[in-house]
Amino acid sequence: MSSNLPVPIGGMSHLAPSNEDEKSDVGLLARAADYAAAEKSDATRRAYGCDFNHFSTWCFSAGRTPLPGSPETVAAYLAHLADSGLKASTITRRCAAITYAHRLKGCPPPTLAEPVKAVLRGIRRRIGTAVERKSPATARAIRDMLRRIPDNLAGKRDRALLLIGFSAALRRSELVALNVGDIETVPEGIVIHVRRGKTDQEGQGAEIAVPKGSRLKPVEALAAWLEAVGNLPGMTGTDPAMPLFPSIAKGSRPGGRLSDRAVALIVKRWAKAAKLDPALFAGHSLRAGFVTSALEEGADPFKVMDITRHRRVDTLKIYDRRAKAFKNHAGKGFL
Repeated sequence: MSSNLPVPIGGMSHLAPSNEDEKSDVGLLARAADYAAAEKSDATRRAYGCDFNHFSTWCFSAGRTPLPGSPETVAAYLAHLADSGLKASTITRRCAAITYAHRLKGCPPPTLAEPVKAVLRGIRRRIGTAVERKSPATARAIRDMLRRIPDNLAGKRDRALLLIGFSAALRRSELVALNVGDIETVPEGIVIHVRRGKTDQEGQGAEIAVPKGSRLKPVEALAAWLEAVGNLPGMTGTDPAMPLFPSIAKGSRPGGRLSDRAVALIVKRWAKAAKLDPALFAGHSLRAGFVTSALEEGADPFKVMDITRHRRVDTLKIYDRRAKAFKNHAGKGFL
């Protein structure tokens, strides 16, 4: 487990080893640093690592010290980011990376100083904090995409990927992390065992039921994909350790596990093929599409949350407003 962020051994100086146990204790401290790094997900650590590297590069070019950094240095850096045209959300994340790096080193975070907080508030007020949301790939959009997908090996994979991502309302990181062994077949359909998710960093896991369906038929599409892989020489679609959605090499052979970025590209590709604007779609469109479609059909929000694993009903209101934007519209009678 690696990270570009400073490891927290510097913040554990009170655990200094005695001479006779020095080698053993150094190893234990290294393991402690390893576990501390595991506090954050791989994606968060990568993002924080890149963000802190950017801060460090700016500091060195400006003749300043990144760690420990001063409130004046961080305030000047945030102003530089705002003047460069970055979004408020990106600036906020970089500020969080600086905070995390200092805490790992056992240093007081300069980001908690009131002058830095005031600068960040001013940036948010000046730039705005509106989130750029991608369009949901609703059931209707998914059907349009499926009509364009060919019946070859890559097509079978893409068809299954779109339908499983949509019908289980999976985040793209969860989708690409699935192995064949995470799929349990039951009479009503399948149960997907998600080992870890964005809101489940401790790995308690979740089980998501996906019915066979009579329209989109996600279970049928998944079975067709696994059967196709199993029929390849030297391959077996029932190997539990096999990535459920691997890359497809030029020779039409399954390769390594897809990246979460690849999911977004697959969604965009078939959105474009379906005459939809690919710029409006991304990996999250599958999850958002399930929620929007379910609410359009009048599904109980709590039943939707059973699938999405949202912890707050308020989160669904964003999707609900879109799903019902034209129903009982205030201007329906005169526009």
